[in-house]
Order: sequence, then C-alpha cells, then structure tokens
Amino acid sequence: MTQETITPAAQSPAATPVRDFFDRWRPKVAYQSLSLGLICGLVALLLLVGNAVTKSTIDAQLVEDQLAVLRQVLPAALYDNNPLLDKVTLQDAELGPIEVYPARKDGVLTGMALSISNIGYGGPIQQMVGLDSDGRILGVRVLAHKETPGLADKIEVAKSDWITRFDGLSLENTALGQWKVKKDGGQFDQFAGATITPRAVVKSILQALQFQQRHQAGLATTKEVQP
Repeated sequence: MTQETITPAAQSPAATPVRDFFDRWRPKVAYQSLSLGLICGLVALLLLVGNAVTKSTIDAQLVEDQLAVLRQVLPAALYDNNPLLDKVTLQDAELGPIEVYPARKDGVLTGMALSISNIGYGGPIQQMVGLDSDGRILGVRVLAHKETPGLADKIEVAKSDWITRFDGLSLENTALGQWKVKKDGGQFDQFAGATITPRAVVKSILQALQFQQRHQAGLATTKEVQP
C-alpha cells in the first residue's frame, strides 16, 4: 500500500507569508514597543471618551456640592445674587490668593464666604468660613482634610458640633488672644490626643476674620457679575 501525503486544508499558501512575517517580527523590540504604544493609545482614547461623556454630570454635581456648603455658611435670606458666579480671587499680602464668594442683597454687600486652609496633622484642612458684613461668623464647614479618623475628624459637622461653636463670634466680641485652643491659652477646646487639628482650624478662622477686615471696603464697591 502506498502512503499519501495529505496537506491540511487550513494551511493556505496566502496565509503562510503573513504568518511568517509576524513570526519574524514578534520577538523584535520594535514590534513589542509598537504593540505597547497602540495599547496605551487605545486606553488613553477610552479614558478621554469616558471623561467627555461624564464631565457635564461631574461639573453639575460639583456645583451642587458647592451650593450645599454655601447654604450652610451663608443663609439664603442674606443674598439675592449668585455667590458662585460672583466668586473672586483676591491676592492678600499675608495669605496669598484667597477665593471669596460675596453675598449681596439689592446690590449691597451683606456678607461673604471664604475658602481658606492651614496645615493640620495629616495635611491641609480646607475650610469654608461665612461672615456677615459686621464681621460675625455665620458658619464654618470643613471641605476636605486627611486627619486621623475617629480622633481628629471631629472637625466635621457630621461627627461633632465642635465646628458650630464659632457661630456668632467676631473680632469685636472675642479678644485676639482668645483665638487659640485652651492648651495654648485660648478659649477653644482641643481634642484628646489631637491638638494640632483644632489648632489649625482656629488659626484659619482667625485669618478669615482678619482677611475680611482688610478687604471689606474693596469688596463692597465691587459690582456683582450679571448672569
């Protein structure tokens, strides 16, 4: 009986040069670099598309979050403008650039909210401080921090009412030397085992009050932004 040589049907003459080409190039550094570059480019493109699709939603949520905080430190009855639209960044000789959200009623400056921060134990503690035109504190809220959970996070209004104890205070009714934690000779409570955090918060609030004194007159004559 004679043996027959059977050629597999799947191996077509046209496919062999293509496969040989990739077999020769696959081990080469240029081929691997090109493949990696194409994969990275595809991932970057997908990220850009995802960001473009979700950006409007994220921006809208950010505005809502900012408005929610503003309402906590600036009573709505105090203004008929949009403090977010009227936001200005003022260059201060002592503090550098500070974001200010002015509150106006019938065009008259009735108060403001300031975004201000100082370094705590775990890093910057970002705060929003609301003040009326007479320099009284309307409210203080912590926007962001990295302080120790369960120990120093009592600066959050959701964890403690400590931050609300500044409401109604001003440079007029509280002596300058009292704007410290009790450990430093002031009037404000510190947290057990976490003095650095409340110390930074008190410092920021005092700086906000002093900032308002320096810039109140200039803001009062600044016209609001028309939507």
